[in-house]
Amino acid sequence: MDIYEVLRRPLVTEKSTRLSEESKYVFEVNKKANKGEVKKAVEKAFKVGVVNVNIIQVPGETKKLGRREVTSPRWKKAIVTLKEGDKIQLFEGV
Repeated sequence: MDIYEVLRRPLVTEKSTRLSEESKYVFEVNKKANKGEVKKAVEKAFKVGVVNVNIIQVPGETKKLGRREVTSPRWKKAIVTLKEGDKIQLFEGV
């Protein structure tokens, strides 16, 4: 899988902003990606050293539309821990 297929987008939320102070960054990743592929993709795309990768399956939300219940698709996110001193400039100043 190509690195541009593995990493979908960075997630910028209040919690992920707090995690970036601890050198942890959050990405939405491809459903089929594993920890090794995410590690290689982040190292190659941002030229940083990755220490650890945690992957979480996020279930889809169920909402009511009239009489029907509609569920959004599930997705996968990865929390990437970088080596001490490394930063991803994409997240700075957000």
